[in-house]
Amino acid sequence: MSARANAKAFADFPASFRGAVLRPADAEFTDARRIFNMLFDQDTPALIARPLDTDDVVTVMQYASTRGIPVAIRSGGHSSDGASMPNAALVLDMTAMKRVSINPADRVCEVQSGVLLGELDIETQKYGLIVPAGTVSTTGVAGLTLGGGVGFNMRRFGATVDSLLACDVVTTDGRKVTASKHENADLFWALRGGGGNFGVVTGFTFQGHSLGPTVFSGMIVFHASQAAEVLANLREYMLTAPRELAIIAASTACPPFPPVPAENHGKPVQMLIVVYSGSPNSAAGVINGLSGIGSPIVTLVGPSPWVQTNRMLDIVAPYGRRLQTRGGYLSQLTDSVINATVNNLLNAPPPTTAPLPSTVQNLWCMGGAISEDFDEDSVAFSREGAAWFWESIGQWDGAAHDLEYIAWTDRTLRDVQNDLRLNGYVNLTQDLGPEWLKGLYGSTRKYQRLLNTKIKWDPQNLLRFNKNFKPEPR
Repeated sequence: MSARANAKAFADFPASFRGAVLRPADAEFTDARRIFNMLFDQDTPALIARPLDTDDVVTVMQYASTRGIPVAIRSGGHSSDGASMPNAALVLDMTAMKRVSINPADRVCEVQSGVLLGELDIETQKYGLIVPAGTVSTTGVAGLTLGGGVGFNMRRFGATVDSLLACDVVTTDGRKVTASKHENADLFWALRGGGGNFGVVTGFTFQGHSLGPTVFSGMIVFHASQAAEVLANLREYMLTAPRELAIIAASTACPPFPPVPAENHGKPVQMLIVVYSGSPNSAAGVINGLSGIGSPIVTLVGPSPWVQTNRMLDIVAPYGRRLQTRGGYLSQLTDSVINATVNNLLNAPPPTTAPLPSTVQNLWCMGGAISEDFDEDSVAFSREGAAWFWESIGQWDGAAHDLEYIAWTDRTLRDVQNDLRLNGYVNLTQDLGPEWLKGLYGSTRKYQRLLNTKIKWDPQNLLRFNKNFKPEPR
């Protein structure tokens, strides 16, 4: 659809909508359509509607339902598929709905769907609480939660959806409903990992957990020549590691951290991204043990406020770069995965914009609560058999580099494909097609349950700009 046609699209959009309505010719439109992954920057929505409250969402969904108009939803805009701002689409932009309400007596947190992780951390930490969530502060609470949610507290408290108590939902035909274990339980189960397929979630109710304000966090940096040894030793170390310890083993180009000697900046390194939320009296022993799995260039781990800790990866995940992601679960960290990781670390394309790294392979250590405390069928999100999460990210600047970085991320996936499980985490990889999606949730029975829920709650498939459970003709 051309920009001129876009300007005329949805001409009958309801005047009763009270929030901002933005079209391509409007001054605010360019900023409003900006998303995390600018690999999709050629896409231009026809209309962006920014609701002030749930009643505005009802207005949009009633309008869309009666006309059979598909709707895209934006919260933080972090979708790796660019699904927040599709071309020629009607976009429901939730970013004005920012309320966070906390009851410190029962540690229950109510969060509207425009809230970002960093904003949630600030509010919950006023009461010494956290909601287990992701690792980049600009991520939207909504998209992260609906996909499952993994981060620095998953080994201690589980996935984000494991702490979700209820959702306020506007259905695709414009009704307000509550989804919980006691109301619309089928919808609640599907929302906990099935993505934005089933309804527009306007609010989330979470069980908060006591943590902070200080944790121990930072990075341990090793020469690339030690990467294989470090990863093999980490594999053994994590077998007995405390649940309060979170590790992401990142194989990447070294960011220009001042304590790291300048000759290492931009060079391939093996880093351990460390967060320890246990007893301060045990922190030194844990950190020394991790440093001892190799001979680090430098150990940069110490006490830090939780709010700052959960922003430390923001510097390597800025808005506005081009991005391709691949990911999956590993039952075990095999020597073949380690060897492939090291090889692709040493043969990665150089950064396009110094000092930001352009490639990273992450090995997230799972186990603990996320693997042991919650039944596989308790939520749609799958974690069965997952000991590690493997993730490959290429992020670069300029379309001229697209082929180079896409080829690298595709190669990293091919090199570990035989070790990956069929089930996985929907948020941290781009869509790999319907057969991949069928396996992502574990059993065939779980996938059919998701599909049945989709047919019941979104029979027109209006919410299709996602990793979509497309209703099949009956």
